[in-house]
Amino acid sequence: MDTSRAEAAHVVAPHARAAGELLTLLVTTPHGLRQVEADSRLEAFGRNALPSGKPPSALAIFIQQFKSPLIYVLLAAALVSALLREWTDAGFIFAVLLINAVIGAFQEYAAERSAQALQQLATAHTRVLRDGDAHEIASEELVPGDVVLIESGTKIPADLRLLEEHNLSVDESLLTGESMTVDKSALATVAAESALGDRLNMAYAGTLVASGRGRGLVVATGLHTELGHIAASVLGTQAVKAPLMVRMERFTQIIAIAVGVAALGVAGLELSRGAPLAEIFLLAVALAVSAIPEGLPVALTVALAVGMRRMARRNVIVRRLVAVESLGSCTYIASDKTGTLTVNQLTVRRVQFVDQPAWEVMGEGLAPDGTFVLPQGASREGHERLLERLAHAAVLANEASLWQHDGAWSGAGDAVDLALLAFAHKAGVTQALARERLPEIDLIPYESDARFAASLNRHADGSRASVKGALETVLPMCQRMARPEGDVALAADEIRSQAESLAAGGYRVLALADGELSLAPDAPFSGDRLTELTLLGLVAMSDPPRPEAPDAVAACVRAGITVAMITGDHPTTALAVARDVGIAEDAGQVVTGADLADAARNDLQVLDMLCQRGRVFARIEPRQKLEIVESLQRQGHYVAVTGDGVNDAPALRAAQVGVAMGLAGTDVARETAGLIVTDDNFASIVAGIEEGRIAYGNVRKVIFLLISTGAAEIVLFALALAAGVPLPLVAVQLLWLNLVTNGIQDVALAFEPAEGNELRKPPRPPRERIFNRIMIERVLISALVIGGLAFAAYQWMLARDFSVDEARNGTLLLMVFFENVQAFNSRSETLSVFRHNPLRNKLLLFGTLAAQLVHIAAMYTPGLRDVLGVQPMSLVHWGELLLIAMSLLVAMEVHKLMRHRRN
Repeated sequence: MDTSRAEAAHVVAPHARAAGELLTLLVTTPHGLRQVEADSRLEAFGRNALPSGKPPSALAIFIQQFKSPLIYVLLAAALVSALLREWTDAGFIFAVLLINAVIGAFQEYAAERSAQALQQLATAHTRVLRDGDAHEIASEELVPGDVVLIESGTKIPADLRLLEEHNLSVDESLLTGESMTVDKSALATVAAESALGDRLNMAYAGTLVASGRGRGLVVATGLHTELGHIAASVLGTQAVKAPLMVRMERFTQIIAIAVGVAALGVAGLELSRGAPLAEIFLLAVALAVSAIPEGLPVALTVALAVGMRRMARRNVIVRRLVAVESLGSCTYIASDKTGTLTVNQLTVRRVQFVDQPAWEVMGEGLAPDGTFVLPQGASREGHERLLERLAHAAVLANEASLWQHDGAWSGAGDAVDLALLAFAHKAGVTQALARERLPEIDLIPYESDARFAASLNRHADGSRASVKGALETVLPMCQRMARPEGDVALAADEIRSQAESLAAGGYRVLALADGELSLAPDAPFSGDRLTELTLLGLVAMSDPPRPEAPDAVAACVRAGITVAMITGDHPTTALAVARDVGIAEDAGQVVTGADLADAARNDLQVLDMLCQRGRVFARIEPRQKLEIVESLQRQGHYVAVTGDGVNDAPALRAAQVGVAMGLAGTDVARETAGLIVTDDNFASIVAGIEEGRIAYGNVRKVIFLLISTGAAEIVLFALALAAGVPLPLVAVQLLWLNLVTNGIQDVALAFEPAEGNELRKPPRPPRERIFNRIMIERVLISALVIGGLAFAAYQWMLARDFSVDEARNGTLLLMVFFENVQAFNSRSETLSVFRHNPLRNKLLLFGTLAAQLVHIAAMYTPGLRDVLGVQPMSLVHWGELLLIAMSLLVAMEVHKLMRHRRN
């Protein structure tokens, strides 16, 4: 690359320069760069990306493990032991600290790497002109000199000097703080010193297109953009923790205070009995460390990371962790139709002229291979000209592109536009030739609010407008209708009846029209000018339901989740699809946008009643989707709503779970939503709900294991103090118990697979606490059984003339047994342990066996057994303690059975 071009890559004040001057400076054309040149510039200027905040290194995460009040207490205990020349105890405490830090750092580092990998799945893309054709590429591959196509919902990928625009409005609040959108003009003259918000001919990286279309020249990428200039302050912000993590950290702090008070009480009682001060201090520290669920935040981080990874495998990307928590409470899914419940592979199947039965259109997909089959009684005579006229309107009022490469047909653009291009090709009309013969003067792009698109083209006898759109929108624009003998007066009722008949067959129906339109040189081409058109006919498209959609809807019904369809399609078409997938049965469940508009003007209660009975919401405007969500929320529903357009953003933001489409969705929708479905499939949403329930259930399992075992140790010590006997475990034994039982099993529960009944349970009440009735019951039963039986066994051993050290040895082994059994009890709150295949969670099975083997090995390891005060025991005694530990399994199984009968 030559020096002049390199210097030109970062243009000073592009807003003050003419577009032609910038094209020359950047050595490019209005049709974009050649691919070879773009590759060369990418290598020279680097990727179009801001430097992301570096993830913490493994060393940093390891050091972070020591930044905890409990660790400080343990360090203090180790130092006190060293000062008292208790080198063995000091060394053991330091070893426990190191091992815990290694385990915690490994778990947290793995979770961090997993989260980073998931973020890479949500890569932004943009449409760019390369070699004269439109291509979709990763936004990071943009280079100065590229020409980018932008439209409603697009996130501007780089700093652009606008070359052309149509009704373009941009939200620049990210850079300016102004909430009002800015209307852009490619022809605006802007002074070099003008403020960023006044540069009407520019579109800046990171801002969002609120409406309209445009084409822009990339003048800055990466750190050279306006957003790049403030990147340091943006990157300095820390990620917000999930609400569940915040609540659990707060809960851990409360438990720490309570256990700290209890430890001080134990210390006071031991002091009154004349125990040495150093021994009391170490005991209080060990009790606090053992009973406080210090590893809970890390274990929860792992559980959520595992859940996110599993959801990603099922085509659901989590953008906000709160969505994982919210999925379990979802009671209502408001789903789009096209592309979500249907396959979004539109094909024109019928052509309806006003004077005869519909023609059948053969062929599949984008390939323009197929013929027209006329029904009995229909005639081609005189209709060939009508068909050609209809096809011209279809390709002129069209923003898609269709091409053939290596024998295969491909396209870019909206599915409706692509279907129309393929249909027109079958009729002998191609877009390229039509536009060459009839040059475009102006265009009204399709917007979901307007429900039509129009093109103004130059004809031999003047200018003519071509329009496509919903019949309800196009029909009022028409005064006449086309027939073989010429244009005649419009028969609106007859046309509506034909459209209703096509819609009843499940077809998506569009109307096409054209007409002469002369505009003054300075007059805008707008919808209100389209008043005296001629209706050419109707086209009916099929978009079959996804094969997996009926089963997914049925799964939602079993899970207590109501499913509704929200679409801009005709009510009859929408009902036909809804019947096919099992959402609705009769017309009484259909609510139209007009119904909602009437109710909203009069009475919110009427609106709520409509939303309560509705399962199919048809001819819905984007703003009405927000009204539906708010109405459902007033009725107590926890709503998940899907969306793909810029106008869906308010509904996505208002819903408890906003779900954006990854394939067809706009950048605005993806930025707003908590979840992104990468394949736009309704079944993936249901899979996400199932995985969300699994993840939340695993979080509860981790919490139950840590809290119940900690509470059991408190019960054990409380009983010993009340009975006035020597404490059943000493400080190092408590630390060892905490190390061998809580280091692996709690994290292993985060990998617990589905229980199989997740979608047969009703949604979790949104306000239900983690510590609901069943959790409290299970914790209390576990704590009393473990603590009570461990104390009874300790007393029993003392009564059999065991020494205190021997009784402590047996009690420690029994507690290891208890906590190993409790890990398997934690696998389900409702299902029996015997209904779980232990091999489905190999980490838990082998982790538990490893913990037991490590403890047994410690009994036989010289030096370590002296530190822990443990020793080998007979197989009979080992069996007796195991039998006692199995009573915990019996107790929890009885509790599950009683709850099952009660419920």
